Amino acid sequence: MATKAKIKKSTTPSWTFLTNHAHVLLCLAKNPSERIRDIADTVGITERAVQRIISELEAEDYLEHVRDGRRNVYKVFSRKFLRHEIEKHRRISDLIDLING
Repeated sequence: MATKAKIKKSTTPSWTFLTNHAHVLLCLAKNPSERIRDIADTVGITERAVQRIISELEAEDYLEHVRDGRRNVYKVFSRKFLRHEIEKHRRISDLIDLING
């Protein structure tokens, strides 16, 4: 009797409530020295997309990086306010606390 091939269903939803920018920021808040490759795997995007998001977040002063040997260590400026009209009364720290506890 032939065995049926199992079809693996994707565990990644087609949409999420938070943006990739929020996901990258949350990863860096939790682990400031996390590698771009690991962030990309966690978020489910390419390394290049993570680099672009980090550049955008740095350009808007939501985070900065310093070199520590061959690695970057990121500092998230958690006192900054969120950007959208609906959420601009909340700080980055509120988002971090909500998700990371």
